[in-house]
Amino acid sequence: MEDILQNTEELKDVLGDKAELKMEDLMNKLRKLQKGKTALEEELKEGESLKKTLKEELDALHTERSQLEKAYREKEDACKTLQYQCELKEDTNRGHQLNSEHEQLLEEYTFKIQEAKLKHRKQRMKFENQLQQLLEDHKNMYSIYSPERLPVEIENAENANAQLLKAEQIKLLQLKILEEEITRARGLTEKTSENKEN
Repeated sequence: MEDILQNTEELKDVLGDKAELKMEDLMNKLRKLQKGKTALEEELKEGESLKKTLKEELDALHTERSQLEKAYREKEDACKTLQYQCELKEDTNRGHQLNSEHEQLLEEYTFKIQEAKLKHRKQRMKFENQLQQLLEDHKNMYSIYSPERLPVEIENAENANAQLLKAEQIKLLQLKILEEEITRARGLTEKTSENKEN
């Protein structure tokens, strides 16, 4: 700027008053341009500073976003874990409920078997008593009835004996069916328990 002013003074001396007026105009324009340049440089500095500030804020936002995404993933994983634990607990509760139902069913079958055995024992005792009584009756009647009636009475006794034996076989078959049912139920309960343990 000082060089320009010095050159201007030299031109004024050479060219005179007219040149002096033109030089003044040029100097004024030059000063305005210089001020404009200075203002632009200041604006440029402010722009650079603003750019730097915005970049720092953007970096901070990226960092915050990464942290939020990480926290979200952690919470999502925790939520999945809790959901899995809840489902596992529900399955366990259902398993316990099934085991309780199977145990109750086993108790019912066991009671039925014991009841059937007791009933069968009573019927067998009744059958033995009836048979014994029948034999006693035949012994007593032998002296009363004629020998011709004896084969008929023996046949009747054998028929009664066969009917009683048939009834006994039916009861034994029913008892066997009940025992098979309780064996199947017990096997199902054991498999359910093994699956829960695995």
